[in-house]
Amino acid sequence: MDYRFSEFDPWAQGLKKLLEQLMSIFNQLLLALDGDVDASLQYLDQIGRKHGFFNERFDIQDFKKYLEGQRSIARDGRGGYALTKKGEREIRSSSLDQVFGSLDRDPEGQHRVQSAGVGLERLPETKAWSFGDPLHQLEPIETLSNAVKRGGIDDITIREEDLRVYETEHLSSCATVLMIDVSHSMVLYGEDRITPAKRVALALCELITTKYPKDALHVILFGDTAWEVSMSEIPYLSAGPYHTNTRAGLQLARDILRRKKQANRQIIMLTDGKPSALTERDGEVYKNPFGLDRRVVNKTLEEADECRRIGIPITTFMLTSDPLLVDFVEQFTQLNRGRAYYSELDQLGSFVLVDYMKNRKRRVR
Repeated sequence: MDYRFSEFDPWAQGLKKLLEQLMSIFNQLLLALDGDVDASLQYLDQIGRKHGFFNERFDIQDFKKYLEGQRSIARDGRGGYALTKKGEREIRSSSLDQVFGSLDRDPEGQHRVQSAGVGLERLPETKAWSFGDPLHQLEPIETLSNAVKRGGIDDITIREEDLRVYETEHLSSCATVLMIDVSHSMVLYGEDRITPAKRVALALCELITTKYPKDALHVILFGDTAWEVSMSEIPYLSAGPYHTNTRAGLQLARDILRRKKQANRQIIMLTDGKPSALTERDGEVYKNPFGLDRRVVNKTLEEADECRRIGIPITTFMLTSDPLLVDFVEQFTQLNRGRAYYSELDQLGSFVLVDYMKNRKRRVR
């Protein structure tokens, strides 16, 4: 038998890994630059040249051709590029991968609980059989092993105390409104809080549409007022010259959730925690950017209490640790009987996803 060997080409062998790295950087740039493909490619070219990603064999033009060939970007008719629907899905998938990647490295990120029970989805763990447990969930190996241990190999008789069944969990559907603060303070003093907030929104969208298709997710932005945006708009979001009308966002979220049929309803709010605006009865927006205005605070706290009365918990992820703002969020959370987290920006995504997946499960004994 004849063997023929071709010359080993390390560049060709490493091309797949290079493309994965470039795609990861490109998607991060898209989020930071509000979905601007042309600006992202320009920055990527600079990064690639500086760090040796590009050379005479593969440069930014080749990467553009790759993106076009993958149908991730397309000409926009104005001499530039725009994201396609496939490109928007890739950003959501990339965001989810980044978040779950950090979860895998966090040994406390799984939040295991000890209790479990009858439900719809079988778990790998087992428990002793009790009256009412379905026999089709019987675990035969452990059951037989128990019988042998008790009576010996010569006379195997299975008794009730030998029976082991798989534990299961009941997963009920959930309707979630994700509120994102787009006020000016989200990018104040050069600190970018809006990009990780967008990454969280995209990761949640991807999680729900792929793993929990019966769940509902709505995304609300709140600045001077509040408005709902679609999933496809999230990569293009930016913080504006707005104040923070938290109450308007909560009111809109409550209205949306009142119409949902899911068994569980919740609000997840990403904010720097400082309410500074209020919509008056005549539609005018009262604004006070200096400190925590007592009138604005009280109206916002009233809305948190109203959400509690109709059974809508609010989980607040606060992107700052200012003592005054922490005091407000603690009052807000106590009234709503919800939860509050003060997380670092690079950990925000994993904390939100862990909390979401934990909240949507209902364990029954």
